[in-house]
Amino acid sequence: MSRLIRARHARTIAAVTGSLVLAGSLSACGGSSAASDEKTVTVYSADGLKGENGDGWYDQVFKDFTKKTGIKVNYVEGGSGEMVQRAVREKSNTQADVIITLPPFIQQADEKGLLQEYKPKGSEQVDGADKDADGKWTSVVNNYFGFIYNKKELSGGKAPKTWEDLTDSSFKDKVQYSTPGVAGDGTAVLIKAMHDFGGKKPAMDYLKKLQTNNVGPSASTGKLAPKVDKGELLAANGDVQMNYAQSKDMPNLGIWFPAKQGGKPTTFALPYAAGLVTKAPHDANAKKFLDYLLGRKAQQQVSEIGGGFAARKDVKATDDNAVALDKIVDGVEVFEPDWADISKNLKAYVEDWKSATGS
Repeated sequence: MSRLIRARHARTIAAVTGSLVLAGSLSACGGSSAASDEKTVTVYSADGLKGENGDGWYDQVFKDFTKKTGIKVNYVEGGSGEMVQRAVREKSNTQADVIITLPPFIQQADEKGLLQEYKPKGSEQVDGADKDADGKWTSVVNNYFGFIYNKKELSGGKAPKTWEDLTDSSFKDKVQYSTPGVAGDGTAVLIKAMHDFGGKKPAMDYLKKLQTNNVGPSASTGKLAPKVDKGELLAANGDVQMNYAQSKDMPNLGIWFPAKQGGKPTTFALPYAAGLVTKAPHDANAKKFLDYLLGRKAQQQVSEIGGGFAARKDVKATDDNAVALDKIVDGVEVFEPDWADISKNLKAYVEDWKSATGS
């Protein structure tokens, strides 16, 4: 990985997508729920780290963790906002042991009292900007926001480069992005647009114009990639880790970073951040799980298997995936969002988006 990318990682701020997936049954009744099993840990997570064919980073990590500890992982997948909202609803009967989301939802989880302090083993090797100072959460996989396009249908000069390209009539009913406020990557569309267009109003004006070509809202970012690969969509939002991993089985996916017309392509860090849930039913198991995620073996597998960037600074990936990922983000300007502002004003930003787009 290049010095530039490592430098960018050193300044990233830790952090959506998703259809609901449940591995192992969960019940609202404590006595019969999966939470009552002493040999389990329940993880609520944003999607993107579990493979379509059981070949993702989570798939390998869960398998290895269970083999090492005997603890089964019950996995619930959804949008970052969706996972936080679910955990809030369950506060009187907590089901989740660990929450893993993108920003600003991990910060919101903390603000809502969902996270308790725990500093996993190995977190000392995570940059200070990528973890909470009080130990409420820490990044486990670093990542970047991006877009995808169908490189078979949009080869050569037809490949999109700017935001404005997506408003062309050739993209009519062929563009879709996940829902802001529900999906982390959908929220990222607002964040990047406000940055690239220089403020909230011009960003909302653009998204209103884009609505002519937009298919409509989607709770899952992960489900957009198969549509792009098949040509049902020509462009959609995503993130580098998830889309790079998907591209192994979806050869028509191309990753790109929209620029404002006349400007440079930009992106920002969207790490997966993990926290220990307050009153976690399996507190001890959850701590072991978080320790395992930040262990050297699991971190080395982030790029080898997951197509992402290791959260630990002392894990230097040199595998083929790491080299390819470095090339994808080469030359792309990386900015740092004001997560405190976004967390505080997210509801208002989402309402403004709904007004602008009629969603």
